[in-house]
Amino acid sequence: MTVNLTVCARTDIGKRATNQDAFVIADLTGDSLVTTDPISRFEVGAQGVLLAVSDGMGGHAAGEVASALVVESIRRSMAATAPTPLESDALLGRAVERANRDTWEAAQTPGREGMGATVTALYLDGVTAHIAEVGDSRAYVLRGGELLQVTRDQSYVQLLVDLGTLKPEEAAHAPFRNVILQAMGQKQDVQVAIGKLALRQRDCFLICSDGLTNKVSPDEIARTILDAPRLDVACDRLIALAIQRGGEDNITAILGGVSGDLPPVVAGESISSTLQVVREFAGAMPAV
Repeated sequence: MTVNLTVCARTDIGKRATNQDAFVIADLTGDSLVTTDPISRFEVGAQGVLLAVSDGMGGHAAGEVASALVVESIRRSMAATAPTPLESDALLGRAVERANRDTWEAAQTPGREGMGATVTALYLDGVTAHIAEVGDSRAYVLRGGELLQVTRDQSYVQLLVDLGTLKPEEAAHAPFRNVILQAMGQKQDVQVAIGKLALRQRDCFLICSDGLTNKVSPDEIARTILDAPRLDVACDRLIALAIQRGGEDNITAILGGVSGDLPPVVAGESISSTLQVVREFAGAMPAV
């Protein structure tokens, strides 16, 4: 069975003084980082491929340190163990938990107190994508013209939407929309939300920080990808659109498309019907 991945990534500082976003694309079979300038194409090996985006927070350079530490810790953990299909979800969850502990320990250093980061990681393992999330960086899947967010923001406004207090269309402009319910490195333990997606031929993934999704709607994301001749062009256009609309935050996006020995898209089959929630985040109301 052969699964191929075409992938690219872009990050932009926006109007911030520093770029506290970090990302990683790692071919775990060869234990190597993938060059994405402008785009890379390769076969997904026996140990799979890791794609991850982390959005740091903290004063001075602390957020930059936290996000870089998170993605590197996850990469090291995933590369150190050869998974089996039945263990992939647990392996990814443990890698994120280990990265949280690494970040929490680093945050005890003077000058780095309180630093933290979000993370959304996607692990490609044969015909399955495993998705882990802490915070509000997002993952989307585009299939057959349909775009679906396959992560759920661990945020105050999402909690209000879930409770029925806030309408979904009000969330983007609601007060406290930047308040997240948990982050990497804030506590010794973290609740990692995990999902599992059965892949289909020509699935396209977007993993991004909120610097993109705060400026570009899901419909615009889908149109931009579908209208572009290549993924790297789509990635450039998404970043440019967020900058054009203000670009107050750092903006990071990874786009990846799969092909090869994968089932075709079946008419009438929704993305959500191929998505399994393995572990949910049970958020609590924050003190704001």
